[in-house]
Amino acid sequence: MTQRVALVTGGSRGIGAAIARKLAEDGFDIALTYASNATAAAQVVQQVEAAGRKGVAIKADGGTTDGNIAAVRDTVKALGRLDVLVCNAGMYPYGPIGEATVEQIERTLNLNLRAVMVETMEAVAHMTHGGRLIYIGSAFGARAPFPGISLYAATKAALCGFARGVARDLGPRGITANVVEPGPIDTELNPATGQAADMLRSFTATGAYGAVSDIAGLVSFLAGPQAGYITGAALAVDGGLTA
Repeated sequence: MTQRVALVTGGSRGIGAAIARKLAEDGFDIALTYASNATAAAQVVQQVEAAGRKGVAIKADGGTTDGNIAAVRDTVKALGRLDVLVCNAGMYPYGPIGEATVEQIERTLNLNLRAVMVETMEAVAHMTHGGRLIYIGSAFGARAPFPGISLYAATKAALCGFARGVARDLGPRGITANVVEPGPIDTELNPATGQAADMLRSFTATGAYGAVSDIAGLVSFLAGPQAGYITGAALAVDGGLTA
């Protein structure tokens, strides 16, 4: 179990960066993708290397098929193999469905759902027994507690169906596929002190935001050998939002 490699899409900040750091602590060499912020990506790579592991940042357009395929192939080229794929990149469209545009719908589907499918298709060509596919979904895939999140909720709900099917496809190869469903998590884009924070907290059982380490900890477990009998599951880390 040495020289394992994980690819974390959208790994330059927030939940993705926390996952990259945690997996590096677990002994993984890390590839992470980013859309535009090369400085933030480089900082995460430095943190990975400070943990004694190799790190590489890959600029990728997660909304295109070519970008998704290249992210996986560039990981294998740079680090030699792929054991864990964490699909974290995504977008959060907000607004009533009657005001959505076709372009917005297509962009959301491409980045939040099709990218995961394409990356999975490419990744499993490189994985062996013990491979892990981990998709970062959302508690809003199971519950839409307020208006304006129909596009987002649809794509995150679809990840659960995709993971169940992939689990069946790849179970005989010893490769698992699971969804982690965060609730309100304190990040730069969704701070616990933000305008919507009190509303989001009100939907949880704990009345609190979670931390990025809460998500990274579960991903770490799912990526390890002790989680080999968990597959096709959707695991909520949401403070009871879906309770």
